[in-house]
Amino acid sequence: MSVNPSVQSGETPDREQLALLKTMLEQRLQALEGMAAPAALGGELPVSEVESSPLDRATVRLLNDLSREAAGHHAAEVQVLRRALAKFEDGSYGLCEVCGQPVGTKRLLARPEARLCIACQTRAERH
Repeated sequence: MSVNPSVQSGETPDREQLALLKTMLEQRLQALEGMAAPAALGGELPVSEVESSPLDRATVRLLNDLSREAAGHHAAEVQVLRRALAKFEDGSYGLCEVCGQPVGTKRLLARPEARLCIACQTRAERH
């Protein structure tokens, strides 16, 4: 499957689109920060082990592992959104971090936190 070069390189978003993208990122960040961060971030486990059968202990470990994974995902997503918003401040938002070309308006509208253009993202996924 070949990528259309005009979509691949994309256009740079105009001022109105940039304002929309920034608002989208801020709203997503606000929503995530408004959610209670999973307890596993602070070292607390949501389910404590009690004296029980081996199957119950296995279930408790699985639930705690899932909670830790959710906490890590939550923290990573917050970091990605903050990084994207910081790019507005330094003027690098919308530029590929690898090649420096525009990420493309369509791609940014679909994924406002996108760091790479389609070509660089495709290469990164292949490696």
